[in-house]
Amino acid sequence: MDLTQTRTSLHAVAELLLAGPQYDACGDIRLRVVPGGIATVAKPDLRLVGLELVGPNGRHPLTGTFAAAAAVLGVTPRRLGDVYADTVELGPEDSIVTDPDHVGVLLDAFARGDEALRAFAASEEPVLWPEHFDIGISLGEVNYGVSPGDAVIPEPYAYVGPWRQRQGDFWNESFGAARPMAVLDDVVAFFAEGAERAITDT
Repeated sequence: MDLTQTRTSLHAVAELLLAGPQYDACGDIRLRVVPGGIATVAKPDLRLVGLELVGPNGRHPLTGTFAAAAAVLGVTPRRLGDVYADTVELGPEDSIVTDPDHVGVLLDAFARGDEALRAFAASEEPVLWPEHFDIGISLGEVNYGVSPGDAVIPEPYAYVGPWRQRQGDFWNESFGAARPMAVLDDVVAFFAEGAERAITDT
């Protein structure tokens, strides 16, 4: 099993089992990083912690169908196609398919991203968005964050994305700059360099 399959399932967990039910309850799709995983920001309190889903009505291993997991958690799985266009590919009757090691890699990337964003911009609150399944902030018309990977970059990466395109060697992607988390020792330093380059590079 490759990392992409696990990421796809976790993305669906974020939308169908966390953000979707939260949106029905309070109109908010934002998620957050918590110790060991990710969670809703409001009611109901729903979490993915390691290899387990946790909700008001119980706990469920990260296996089986999304519908079965939702039933144990006490929620109704909910797609967010009426909120944004890029919804997940999987539905309630699909199975959650993950590799434990890959789950660890992806959740660790989110944890490192959350920690780095808070250190880089202490006044900002990082948000894990279910649409693109990344954690980030916007500051001075520049996006900073960490993605668990996508169709363009298949592994977790940190990014700096100015709202207006910049020129220079630092900017190695169409959306700005990206560096794989596997080789990035200091995520805060990458964000700081991106902030400086966003000012000096035109």
